[in-house]
Amino acid sequence: MLAAFMLGIGMAACPAHQEPLTQQPSCDVSLVAASQVQVNAHALASIISAFRREHGLGPVTVDPDLNRFAQAHARTMAAHNMMGHDVGTSFSERRRSLRARIVVENVGAAYNNVAEAFASWRDSPGHRANMLDPDMTRMGIGAAPTSDTYYKSFWALVMASPNRR
Repeated sequence: MLAAFMLGIGMAACPAHQEPLTQQPSCDVSLVAASQVQVNAHALASIISAFRREHGLGPVTVDPDLNRFAQAHARTMAAHNMMGHDVGTSFSERRRSLRARIVVENVGAAYNNVAEAFASWRDSPGHRANMLDPDMTRMGIGAAPTSDTYYKSFWALVMASPNRR
């Protein structure tokens, strides 16, 4: 199956409906195989950085290690058909592999586009706090499709403080 859809980053809430795409998206995310989604992490970093600037904070940059970490968790959630921080392995155990003093994670599923996901995230107090944490300087995003569940895709966003020395 080959399809394309817009970036969907989310938190713990699910949308009230699912609508099929009627237009070709701008390639922020594309499903390139049944088990792989490509995400434009730099586009998301730009959106998050702009939001942070509105609140007097510095930007975030894309970190390849955080991208891999987020992608692994998105795949795990898809494999278990379950959204959460402790699917497969607990977040506290998983985060030990990262070189950062502070690591936060937002997970989500089934968003149809960037505006829907970002609005949900921005409007969720806990997830908004993660985005606006002044210690966060790096981010990574991962997404995994699943054709046999209600959600259709699972997402993980990871943000972290500077690398530990």
